[in-house]
Amino acid sequence: MARYTGPVCRLCRAEQKKLMLKGERCKSDKCPVSKKRPAPGKDPRARAGKASDYRIQLREKQKLRRIYGMQEKQFHLFFERALRMSGITGENLLVLLERRLDNVVYRLRFAASRSQARQLALHGHVRVNGKRVNVPSFLVKPGDEIAIRESSKSLALIKDALKEFGRSGVMPWLTLDPDGMKGTFVALPRRNDVTDLADIKEQMIVEFYSK
Repeated sequence: MARYTGPVCRLCRAEQKKLMLKGERCKSDKCPVSKKRPAPGKDPRARAGKASDYRIQLREKQKLRRIYGMQEKQFHLFFERALRMSGITGENLLVLLERRLDNVVYRLRFAASRSQARQLALHGHVRVNGKRVNVPSFLVKPGDEIAIRESSKSLALIKDALKEFGRSGVMPWLTLDPDGMKGTFVALPRRNDVTDLADIKEQMIVEFYSK
């Protein structure tokens, strides 16, 4: 599947939001969003007109899709799956995205970004319930144990990423044993628990795809 290979900071500038695509750089003064640089291709002197409903919905969809590092076709498939589930479609979508293996590896602090977590999974560094899983979109279930392969525990990038656990811990639906480099997906997340996506308006994404 084709992936975006251009400068990821350009994506954050386009959405005027830190999408946390480059790990520690996103938290530093080097982040272009912190410098309040205008979106690419936008003249800062131009008057800001009122955005249409379609444009607002599109931007919300693009923002969430880019946060999780997904292409449009795959993201749409996740939406269709959320639509078939019982409950609120927008919240279902967020839960499905949070269950992706690459996202869980990132949330467990084994990687500094989701793209780095995707590489760890693709290269066979991750075990789910003791078995090798190299599909980043694999959906983790409550009770599953996610661990770093024994021979990969010496990787510097994983050790560096784990330092964030001491500063921020992990999300409430996860538990982590940092010394053993293993964690458990305890339960499905609730919408209010996904605090770093509090500004995402998932209902707008539902409205975008419902047209």
